[in-house]
Amino acid sequence: MKGRTIGLAGASAAVVLTVAAAFIQPWEGRELVAYQDIVDVWTICDGDTNNVKPGQVATNAECDQRLLNNLRLYSTKMRACMTREVPTKVEASLLELAYNVGWGAFCKSTLVKLSNAGELRAACDQLLKWVRAGGAVVRGLERRRAASHAMCLAGVRESR
Repeated sequence: MKGRTIGLAGASAAVVLTVAAAFIQPWEGRELVAYQDIVDVWTICDGDTNNVKPGQVATNAECDQRLLNNLRLYSTKMRACMTREVPTKVEASLLELAYNVGWGAFCKSTLVKLSNAGELRAACDQLLKWVRAGGAVVRGLERRRAASHAMCLAGVRESR
């Protein structure tokens, strides 16, 4: 069943995007003027690195749209490498990771292998390993992953 999408279409997908966006925004912080992030990548809005140029400026409405468009794209890419349905909070936490580290790294991860094997608790635990940027452990990523881990585990508990 490789390539089978996770989650349900329509309303469920919208819920996942909403939960992921609400989680991502406080961690990323909204910046209306492009800046270089911790690893010197040009970034704007809520951690958006796609086609960002020095000096670029965005409005709050543009940032809202960028986040939604990016989450839709990342969700599609993430779902392409997932083979099992997962609960909403688990899916939102996985989408948050994919958004933060990129779908390429996400799809190659042990986390995805465990999730595809149905080992959701172990997959959630993998979130705690994604705490490095530029080769160094980042305290902010440790806190972010701990929060994402908690959301992921809550989704596992709720699905029982």
